[in-house]
Amino acid sequence: MKKGRDTYNHFAYQNADPAYYAQLKEWAKVMRSNPTEAESILRDYVRANKLGHKFLFQYIIGQFIVDFLCPDCKLIIEVDGGYHSRPEQEYDDEQRTQILEGLGYRVIRFTNDQVIYDIDNVVNEIRSYM
Repeated sequence: MKKGRDTYNHFAYQNADPAYYAQLKEWAKVMRSNPTEAESILRDYVRANKLGHKFLFQYIIGQFIVDFLCPDCKLIIEVDGGYHSRPEQEYDDEQRTQILEGLGYRVIRFTNDQVIYDIDNVVNEIRSYM
């Protein structure tokens, strides 16, 4: 098997729910092309390898697309917009986190504002999970 992107694509398919994969793959492609401001800021940090590990952006795991995944650390980073503070969304996010943790991942969440206005502390907190 080739190294690099092909390896991770194979990894993606192994972790995706086959019933949702085709639809999620298309949606992930759209999301990668149209990141939020906060996602762009954090993506610039992880792309510059400032955290010392490879991160994947808008990556499919099970029936979900996660914002960032560090496969080596089994760490998922979610960057949440304002609607994540709604009670029904908080419940959905908690359920999603429990499912992902059940698959062996650690999940940490940051708000858009944390990433945009306090990126140094966000990066330091991420480092504490690595």
